[in-house]
Amino acid sequence: QVQLVESGGGLVQAGGSLRLSCAASGRTFSGYAMGWFRQAPGKERECVAAISRIGDTTYYADSVKGRFTVSRDNTKNTVFLQMNTLKPEDTAVYYCAADRTLDYTRASDDQNKYNYWGQGTQVTVSS
Repeated sequence: QVQLVESGGGLVQAGGSLRLSCAASGRTFSGYAMGWFRQAPGKERECVAAISRIGDTTYYADSVKGRFTVSRDNTKNTVFLQMNTLKPEDTAVYYCAADRTLDYTRASDDQNKYNYWGQGTQVTVSS
């Protein structure tokens, strides 16, 4: 069992930056690939970034490539999402999720592979 708690959301002007954090409970954090998803009102949840168990493989949605950076610190059981050059279309609830996998290279955008989810943190980007 893993419990995930996101933090760092808020209101920011377009062009600004935010850094989201997701703290995980438990002693086996390195056993999970991690993903960041978002859901805007009226839209389906989508993966924006994912990172493999030891951080050597990452995935980014085309819409955030070059602006968002996912990273993790396995010594602190935390995954981060650095979001730069934010746009109004980035406004959404952001969720982190944990994928218990034996595949060290997996950084999946498939939400069905994720076993545990945080409660979400709101990111609002004003124009």
